[in-house]
Amino acid sequence: MQMRLAARVGQVNPSLTLAIDSKAKAMKAEGADVCNFSVGEPDFPTPAHIRQAATDALEAGKTRYGAVAGEMKLRQAIAQKLQTENGLCYGAENVIVTNGGKHSLYNLMMATIQPGDEVIIPAPYWLSYPEMVTLAGGTPVIVQTDETTGFKITPEQLQQAITPNTRLFVLNSPSNPTGMVYSPDEVRALAKVVLEHDLYVVSDEIYEKLLYDGAEHLSIGAVSPEAFERTIISSGFAKAYAMTGWRIGFLAAPVELIRACSLVQGHSTSNVCTFAQYGAIAALEGSQDFIQDMLKAFSQRRKLMLSYLNEMPGITCVEPNGAFYLLPNIKRTGMKSIEFCETLLEEQQAVMVPGVAFGSDGYVRISYATDTDTIKKGMERLDKFVRSRL
Repeated sequence: MQMRLAARVGQVNPSLTLAIDSKAKAMKAEGADVCNFSVGEPDFPTPAHIRQAATDALEAGKTRYGAVAGEMKLRQAIAQKLQTENGLCYGAENVIVTNGGKHSLYNLMMATIQPGDEVIIPAPYWLSYPEMVTLAGGTPVIVQTDETTGFKITPEQLQQAITPNTRLFVLNSPSNPTGMVYSPDEVRALAKVVLEHDLYVVSDEIYEKLLYDGAEHLSIGAVSPEAFERTIISSGFAKAYAMTGWRIGFLAAPVELIRACSLVQGHSTSNVCTFAQYGAIAALEGSQDFIQDMLKAFSQRRKLMLSYLNEMPGITCVEPNGAFYLLPNIKRTGMKSIEFCETLLEEQQAVMVPGVAFGSDGYVRISYATDTDTIKKGMERLDKFVRSRL
């Protein structure tokens, strides 16, 4: 007898990034020389002082159940960071610690979205946004952007997408998968539309520290006291501190919403790994020099990868100034993004993520969070592949 599954499972798509990464790892395990540009995580080790803080907490017996919303010292440290670095007047009561940044967004959708609610999501988007909305019973409203606007939603596009059912607007800057950063003026213009229509905006800021060429990050909640009241912040420690496997994220929002998210989390995962949270405290309170060292390496890799792409026939790529991704346009090859990536993997053992996963077929996402030798080898393989198709 076949088990009956919930209808909601059939309404969401599996993660293409995880699927492609799994295939690449399987090929590598079989001995293939694979150049993997699919993974969205720094290739640096977690800084020693962060690892030591978690080790010390482990030895000190921080191994038991903790508060669902997180260790109070960590919530206080996050609130302090948001106050001093982002100009956001949150207290510890406005913060919940979650099992990664993804979990913070899932909690948010489950706590706020219900059937009939619409959530505006600019494309290209991080692939889990619309799936989370769907799982919560809501309707993702996708607003397509392209190179002409730097892959950024305009105030006019946002205005046109709003209906009486609009519940939430998702803003991601710096962006995954494009790497683009909204300028302060662009953020202020979007905030004006949000306030005119009395919307809530969730600002995914997990890449906020990964900026290049003088780019400036402005949180939409810092635009004005009125914007602050309509803003929800999602972030975490994975990208800036090379802590992807630690699974520590957070949501900052009005107290009422934090309580609702705590209720959801209390019946799903409960608290985040207790001793790992002490590593996160050290990340915020310790030296930040590691970030600058990592940024220097990323900046060099970004320029190197762009130099290769700019020399390839039939490929164009907007230069981003944040995160660690490029999103080249492959339309002139005549191939859809899944076909492009599957054939590239088979013929040249180079791994990239199809743009269709991010709502933008005709592009592929390339991560430069890998070493220089791999970038050189992989870009040469990509160049050979593209030239064979033109």
